Amino acid sequence: MLRASVGTAAVMGLVRSRLDVKPTTAYLMTYTEGSCVANCSFCPQARESPSRKSLLSRVIWPAFPTERVLGGLRRPIEGAFERVCIQAVNYPGFLDDVTAILRAAREAAGLPVSLDTPPLARGSLERLRGAGLDRIGIPLDAATPELFDRVKGKLAGGPYRWEGHLRALEAAVEVFGSGRVMSNLIVGLGETEEEAAALIQRLTDTGVETALFAFTPVPGTALAGRPQPPLAAYRRVQLARHLIAAGLARLEEMAFDGEGRLRGFGADAEAVEEVLLSGEAFRTSGCPGCNRPYYNERPSGPLYNYPRGLTRKEAHQEAAALGVDVI
Repeated sequence: MLRASVGTAAVMGLVRSRLDVKPTTAYLMTYTEGSCVANCSFCPQARESPSRKSLLSRVIWPAFPTERVLGGLRRPIEGAFERVCIQAVNYPGFLDDVTAILRAAREAAGLPVSLDTPPLARGSLERLRGAGLDRIGIPLDAATPELFDRVKGKLAGGPYRWEGHLRALEAAVEVFGSGRVMSNLIVGLGETEEEAAALIQRLTDTGVETALFAFTPVPGTALAGRPQPPLAAYRRVQLARHLIAAGLARLEEMAFDGEGRLRGFGADAEAVEEVLLSGEAFRTSGCPGCNRPYYNERPSGPLYNYPRGLTRKEAHQEAAALGVDVI
């Protein structure tokens, strides 16, 4: 059995669903009858969460016989997918399952394959690279060691440790190369904007790209009652991420107020204006071809991560939503 996001399944013809925006990546997730051994406070897959195991964030991931999913990869709508992304749930033997899915997906689709995975030893990373994995993501999720411990580490009853994740990311860069390793950062877990920007800069300096997510409360998770982050704060972190990733600004050039809110981006005004008018900073960040439609929000909005290009009007609106004079 293999899970696919409902949008992916719809494009493959496995389910009937109206899609406002189609996924440009085929999103797959490993299947287990049990639970994830981790216990991340925000995740419906967590060991102690009573949430439906067909959920990841707010997205439904129905399970299908593996061959049906592979058939969908072989016969998609022409040009529908640019990439395959495998989400790995942490359970005994998951690496063997991931390796088998990776090989089968590459053969079926002929597309680059990415993997979002718990931290792995160097030998496992080399095994995946040898099997043809294009890019790998090892999600820190939290911006600071303290938050990490609280939401997915020891205090959360989970197996993960901050330093272990950092070591795994460093090893992944050595195996896959700079710019081919990702780490997720969830904004809205209690970090300041300065702490978020500091992690983005740290990761960038070590060859790791950052994929931004807005915290999304899911019923049944430990953080189900926590609100989503203010949109203005998320927009400021998005702009900071884009400028840092593009080499247009650095953390030490940015300005923050006493509460860690971004008040200056440290970049050339013309460059910032060009970025804002393009709207690129506010689109989904991740591997090439990744748009993750409505992973963090309802289609009715507000859209934390745009799964498509912004109109000029939308770009102006989102620039205004930053709540700070940037140009």
